[in-house]
Amino acid sequence: MPTLSIHFEPEILAHLASAAAGDTVHVTLSLGGDPALVPVAPTVPRGPLADIMNAGLLTAGTVLTFRQPRANREGRATVTADGQLIVDGHPRPFPSPSKAAGAVTGNLINGWTLWHTPNGQTLDDLREQLKNKTAVV
Repeated sequence: MPTLSIHFEPEILAHLASAAAGDTVHVTLSLGGDPALVPVAPTVPRGPLADIMNAGLLTAGTVLTFRQPRANREGRATVTADGQLIVDGHPRPFPSPSKAAGAVTGNLINGWTLWHTPNGQTLDDLREQLKNKTAVV
């Protein structure tokens, strides 16, 4: 009978252990031999977040949040390496900030101004920062 053995790095186990009951945890499995022998193509950001990711203003793994106290809503999403957003409580990633925000709020909403980075910047702030950076060049 075939056996499947899964090895998790300690930091992954710590992340899994710290996940709240409503958090969505995504795990990717690679089947094969020695990972060093399996060629892995680099993941390239695509879509609306690609430019700010390629400029180094936003990185994969960044956790974005928003709060709407009056509506008693808050959201949390993680940026993927390919430029999508994984929203807690949703099984599939969203291709744009606004679609991710709409999944949480239930409304059409501008996700560029809603989502905030850990240091408080909105995605729109990052987009403006990129625009100013390229205008100087």
